[in-house]
Order: sequence, then structure tokens, then C-alpha cells
Amino acid sequence: MLSTRIAARAAAVLVFLAVLPCGCSSGEQAYAKMRERMVREDIAARGIADLRVLESMMRVPRHLFVPVRLRDVAYIDSPLPIGENQTISQPYIVALMTESLGLGDSARVLEIGTGSGYQAAVLAGIADSVYSIEIIPALAESAAALLDSLGYGNVAVRSGDGYFGWPEKAPFDGIIVTAAAPGLPPLLAEQLAEGGRLVIPVGDRRQDLQTYEKTSSGLKLLSSLPVRFVPMTGKIRKEGEE
Repeated sequence: MLSTRIAARAAAVLVFLAVLPCGCSSGEQAYAKMRERMVREDIAARGIADLRVLESMMRVPRHLFVPVRLRDVAYIDSPLPIGENQTISQPYIVALMTESLGLGDSARVLEIGTGSGYQAAVLAGIADSVYSIEIIPALAESAAALLDSLGYGNVAVRSGDGYFGWPEKAPFDGIIVTAAAPGLPPLLAEQLAEGGRLVIPVGDRRQDLQTYEKTSSGLKLLSSLPVRFVPMTGKIRKEGEE
């Protein structure tokens, strides 16, 4: 039964993708074909069903968010190095985390760990506004410049420690953390709106991608699955040492 449902979803996605306009050069058409294969085989076929997520990932040019030398492999379902000992996440994980947020069109989202800016771009195709914090200044600067050049006007990037969130823009309908924290950062939970969701990898040697929903009585764990992310740095690490 499960395989039948997945096959039906994949068939629906194929029809959906077939009608998306490209309007691109021959070089860009090649990347568009790789992107379509990625979305069809690595994302939709594995159960991601939110058409807004699939459409956003179909439109975002992942090859522009990786180093030039890696553009030919930009659409494989794997994390890739982006410099500064950081990586761009595996496309399936980006899709899974985005879908797990359950965002509406008017959603305000906080991202901790901008990296190359790819996850922010995917979120920008779904949410009303995205606020992204990157602790490494060089990455924050390059991601902001790239997102601006690609026309993602609803994304704001700043350099800082994501542990503290972005309180002046709170509350957020969704918060996504793209680096593994040893525990839940308390200030992020405070900045989450009631009914909003927090998606975060938690743990050190063993990590689990956890999705929480904020209720009137606190955070409720919705799901958890094993993952592997680079570690979150900054205040949260110092806190663990105190």
C-alpha cells in the first residue's frame, strides 16, 4: 500500500513538473533537467508530497550555491563542501526539513545557519519572509550577495550567533536549524509562535532530526530520525562547558 501511494505521488509530481516553464539557455536547460531528475527520483519518490516544496526545489538553481568545481555534481543527493569547513545539505534533507515546518504562504521563518544560502532560497519560495543567521561572516556575506543577485528579496541575512535568534523579528511561524546542537536552544523556543514548528538536529556523536510544535503548554515532539550535520558553534557550545 505504501509503495502504491508513493508511486501515485511520483506520477502526480511528474505531471506537475512537466508543466513548469523553463525559459532558459541550453546550459541552464541541462541543469534544469538534472534538477527535475533530482526532485523526481531523490525527493518525490521518497515521500515528499508538498507540491510547494517540490516546486520551490525545482526552481532554485542549486548549482549556483556550490563551488564552481562542483557544479556538475550539484544535483546528486548528497551534501557538498562549500568552504569554511561547512557543507550544503543533502537535497532530500532540505526537502524533508522544509516540509516538516508545515509553512503557510504568510509564514515568517527563522533559519539558523545560512551556509551557502540554498535552504533560505528554498524557504523563500514558500514563505512570506525568511530571516537567516550565519555565524561565519564570510559565508553570511557571500550568501547574502548571491541571494540578492538571484532576486530573493524576501530573505534577510545577517552574521551572528544563532543561539540568540532574531528577537526583534519574532515571533516566527517556523524555525529551522541547519547545524547540530547538543540541546534545544531556549531562546529559539521562546521566539517560536504558538502553533509554529521548530526543526533541529540534536546531539553530538548520535544526532536526531527533531520536529517540535509549540502548544499552549510548551513544545511537543512530533518526529525524530537519525541524521548527520556539522555541529552548531558559538554560545551553545560554551554553555555546555559551563
